[in-house]
Amino acid sequence: MQLPPEQTGAAAWYGPEMSARNDWLLPLAPTAIAEIEAATKELVARDADIAVLTAGDFPLPTLGPVLRARVDEEVLNGRGFLLLRGLPVERWSIREAATAFFGLGAHLGSARSQNGRGHVLGHVQDLGLDVNDPNVRIYQTHERQTYHTDSCDIVGLLCLKTARSGGLSALVSSTTIFNEMRRRRPDLLELLFEPLATDRRGEVPEGQKPYFEIPVFNWHLGFLTAIYQRQYIDSAQRFADAPRLTPRHIEALDLFDSLANDPRLNLFMEFKPGDVQLVHNHTMLHDRTGFVDWPEPERRRHLLRLWLAAARARPLPDIFAQRYGSVTIGDRGGIIVHGTRLQAPLAAV
Repeated sequence: MQLPPEQTGAAAWYGPEMSARNDWLLPLAPTAIAEIEAATKELVARDADIAVLTAGDFPLPTLGPVLRARVDEEVLNGRGFLLLRGLPVERWSIREAATAFFGLGAHLGSARSQNGRGHVLGHVQDLGLDVNDPNVRIYQTHERQTYHTDSCDIVGLLCLKTARSGGLSALVSSTTIFNEMRRRRPDLLELLFEPLATDRRGEVPEGQKPYFEIPVFNWHLGFLTAIYQRQYIDSAQRFADAPRLTPRHIEALDLFDSLANDPRLNLFMEFKPGDVQLVHNHTMLHDRTGFVDWPEPERRRHLLRLWLAAARARPLPDIFAQRYGSVTIGDRGGIIVHGTRLQAPLAAV
């Protein structure tokens, strides 16, 4: 095959250079926080259903346009991530934090279901589950996640509480990984443009196989898009009818992983309570280091998560419909199975 050209845009960054910059950090001004709190207070007072909130329900007259413009420019069409800092989560109840976060997200896209139970608001916590169980998602444990993408255009995380140690956020550009593989081993890179089976981990939409088959790298209408979760590619081999990984496939995936884990490529950041991280799934992979939590339940690491379908996102090839349900911009992504009902739980369940 003819490989796409080397990518030269803002998404092709290297970790050490990016860590020396701070243009990806957006401190929230007191006026912005006041807008967020005013919208939140009104909704909490009437016990509004968080799962159905829209941007119209959460007015942000000054912050909204600024945030949308920066996300369009920097997340969807630039380096691929942005960190908002300063939400006063220490003085908020869980309902207030969830309402504020979901309301912010509503200005950036449509929230998608993050599991078969229809959770449009996710809780990232260690639930004490077995990471080796093929139906357990790794974010439900304290183990390292490894670099991966999610089923959406933008993933958002709000930090409520941090772990006793560890739990750092890690980011790497899939665009840079593509460039490095293209220079070093174009023969292996070609294999990652072929469909590979990825395990759905027991959350299977009606009429679909228990795995989907999408290439790691996809070139469509001039956009290079990646989708990746190595553990789930490996665990899909448990299905007898899944296409087999050859030794060369494994070599290609191992090179991909070694590049993602190379400190010359990746970037680590430490969340603070009140931080909101926004990451573009199509040009970025995210990870989390393992962590040791506090013994007291009320102090344990806790993040809220959103999967968003952005109205001004890039086009995706039709093959993504296997995972995203649709490739319609603004209405794609998430996990829907038989009986799914959209909801925004206020605790990890």
